[in-house]
Amino acid sequence: MSTDLSKLPNMGKDTEAKLIQVGIHSAEELLATGTEQTYLRLQTLDPGACVQLLYGLEGAIEGIQANKLSMAKKQELLEFQRMVKTNH
Repeated sequence: MSTDLSKLPNMGKDTEAKLIQVGIHSAEELLATGTEQTYLRLQTLDPGACVQLLYGLEGAIEGIQANKLSMAKKQELLEFQRMVKTNH
């Protein structure tokens, strides 16, 4: 099942399928849910989800490749991921 998610940067078939599994079926829903909340939902499927997934989600929301994220944004996301892992 192809959605408009597949048109976003950083969005492979696996990530798209996982997003659908957690109730995110469109780019609009991804944007509304946001990077952090989407990551938390995806962790229910994959508790070991890495920070690269977080970068990819943020890039998809911003419409850029993950490697184009600012260092400040990457640091912010890394700190979020560490906080989430600490609390689990």
